[in-house]
Formats: sequence, C-alpha cells, structure tokens
Amino acid sequence: MKPHFHAITLLLALVAGSSDLRAAPMQVAQAGPARPPTAPGQPQPQLLGQYGDWGAYAATPGGRKICFVIAKPANAQTTPPNRPRNPIYFFITTRPSENVRNEVSTVVGYALKPNSDATAEVGGTTFTMYTQNDGAWIKNVAEEARMVDAMRKGSDLVIKGVSGRGTQTSDTYSLKGLAQALDRVAQECK
Repeated sequence: MKPHFHAITLLLALVAGSSDLRAAPMQVAQAGPARPPTAPGQPQPQLLGQYGDWGAYAATPGGRKICFVIAKPANAQTTPPNRPRNPIYFFITTRPSENVRNEVSTVVGYALKPNSDATAEVGGTTFTMYTQNDGAWIKNVAEEARMVDAMRKGSDLVIKGVSGRGTQTSDTYSLKGLAQALDRVAQECK
C-alpha cells in the first residue's frame, strides 16, 4: 500500500460516520464546516480550531501524532448533473513521525477513472494529481510546497477529475481560513 493511500485511509477512518459530513452535493455549502468525529474504535481527533471553512485537527492513532486541516467543497458539480457521491473532502496532512509536512490530498466521493490524473487549480496555476480509487494526491511531490503556498494566498481551489463511469467532477473549495488553520497545525505538529 502506498504511504499516501495509507494516510488518506486513516483520515477517512477519522472522519467516518458523521452525518454532518455526509451532505448531498447540492447541500455541501449549507452543511457547515468539516468536522471529523470518529467511528467506533477509532482515535478521537482533537479540534485545534475552526478557521473560516477549514478545521484544524490533531490525532494520535497507534501512538503516532498526525495533524491535518480539512474542508468540504463550497460547490460540487458533476456532468452529467446530480450524480450520487459519498462525502467529499480536501486534506492537508502533517505526520511528524514520517517526516511528512503539508501533504495535500482529496477524496472525491467515488472511484476515479483508473490510470487517470485529476487537476487542482489555484491562483491561475494548475497542479496535476495522480489518482487511486476515490483519492488524489499531487503527482510531482516537488510542487507540493508551491501548491500549499498558492493555496495560502488564493481565494479558491478547484479540483477536477473523471470517475470510472466517465462522470466529470468539479469541486470548488473556499480557501478562507486555510492559512490560519495551517499555522495552527504547524504549532501542534512540530
């Protein structure tokens, strides 16, 4: 299992089971901020703070501290329209024990087309993301810091991809509060 895939699997386990996070795509913007309550038997993430649309959290699964920021899209669209999707999130994760800082990832709510790329656009710059199942990560890890910096300065982030059934997906995230949430995570997970 790829380390990236393992990390997003862990984050999904942390956010599993929340009715707050299972809003239908048309209700995403009205559903409130992303909050990751846990499924039974999972470690309890601690809310470090809510900053605009972004929640900052810390957890210690298996004795290893992880910190992350999480948001739900302000707008989620599919073509053809109104395709059913599982919960949709964007994460930026820090795992000090693995020397990982500000790893970007997203969950799009259904399986993406195998061997396809997704894109993340912020501030006029497009970043390619590789896909696996329903997740995507930046393809060129050397660009990750530049992407996070662009997100800190930007107003929105647009993730685009194609499902295994050919459905085109476009999820728009507000970046309001992201810089503050990342600063809080950096203080907690040194």
